[in-house]
Amino acid sequence: MSHYHSQSPPPLRHPVPTHPAYIPEPPSTPSSPQGYQRFSSSPGPGGPVPAQPLPPPHLQHHMQQQGQGQPIHPGSISSGPMHPQQQQQQGGQHVPYVPAYAGAFQGSYGGGNMGGDAGAFQPNFGAWGINDTTAQLGMQLGQSAVAAGQDYVQRNFGTIFPRPTVKHHFNVSNSYVLHKLRLVLFPWLHKPWARRTKRTEQGLHEWQPPRDDVNSPDLYIPVMAIVTYILLTGLHAGIHVPSGFRPQILGETASRATLVVLFDFLFVKLGCYILNIQGSSQFVDIFAYTGYKFVGVILSIAVGFLGVSGWLWTLVFVYAFLANAFFLLRSLRSVVLPDPSISIATASNPTTTATVNPAQRRRRITFLFLEAVCQVVYMAALVRLPSA
Repeated sequence: MSHYHSQSPPPLRHPVPTHPAYIPEPPSTPSSPQGYQRFSSSPGPGGPVPAQPLPPPHLQHHMQQQGQGQPIHPGSISSGPMHPQQQQQQGGQHVPYVPAYAGAFQGSYGGGNMGGDAGAFQPNFGAWGINDTTAQLGMQLGQSAVAAGQDYVQRNFGTIFPRPTVKHHFNVSNSYVLHKLRLVLFPWLHKPWARRTKRTEQGLHEWQPPRDDVNSPDLYIPVMAIVTYILLTGLHAGIHVPSGFRPQILGETASRATLVVLFDFLFVKLGCYILNIQGSSQFVDIFAYTGYKFVGVILSIAVGFLGVSGWLWTLVFVYAFLANAFFLLRSLRSVVLPDPSISIATASNPTTTATVNPAQRRRRITFLFLEAVCQVVYMAALVRLPSA
């Protein structure tokens, strides 16, 4: 009889997990040319700092260059965020903290170039694969292009709209805006109309800013009035037009407002040229005066939103036209009939107003009345809102 000896199978042995001694860094990205920086959890109180794997060789080369030639040890990479100037004591040695992205930039402070300026900071374009000479050439070309653009704008538009003059016309306050709106809507209640001046160090005169003189023209109210007019036209189209609001309405309204302002400006400027009216600040002043008509136009459109129509709306429109015409008659007087006793200091040279003889005075007053009458045509074109 055969005897069979039973034996138990050998125990199963699971593979022991092993960790590689070096974990390769992920591929670099444009925002992080030297790779990602890894952080581990902070050690417990009193516990040892876990050793970190060495970075790749090319990263060690950059770190050693920025760390002034000191070798990088596995324990020198901190497990938690540290200040660049803080040091850790590991194994009895003080090892400086070197960030992983230190090789991407070089500056004249810290461990960089000590021979440069104190506040200079220049990125190392070589980290992105760009030659330093090519990068510097590109920066110089960019600076030259910007300087050429600024010079072109200054030569072509700086003489027409000088920056100090435009800044002067935007120097307004809340009190000025309220008083100016009341002046535009109720001009027959206002006195006096003469603009105020102040004496400069050279003994000449210059106009006071709108903040200090309610009779001074400004650009804030005209610009805001034009923007409000465009938005009100779009709102009217969305409420009253059967086809609803279309984005093209805003562009059409802006184009119509721009054409009206330009035509009014050219008409006044042509009249000043024919009548030999001189003055360097007339461009900005005339643009400001041609924009005040939008206050009356907004009043007429707002009354229409309230349901007023027929002869009552026509009465409101006629009142807005008469108020704007009277306002221009009194305000443009300082441009068409300036005071010959005042020498206005300009950016280039002082301008002295010549004496006007009676015949020239009559022609200029006639031109003022013609400009006031033309306002009804401009305002009638502006209040025509889209109906389909």
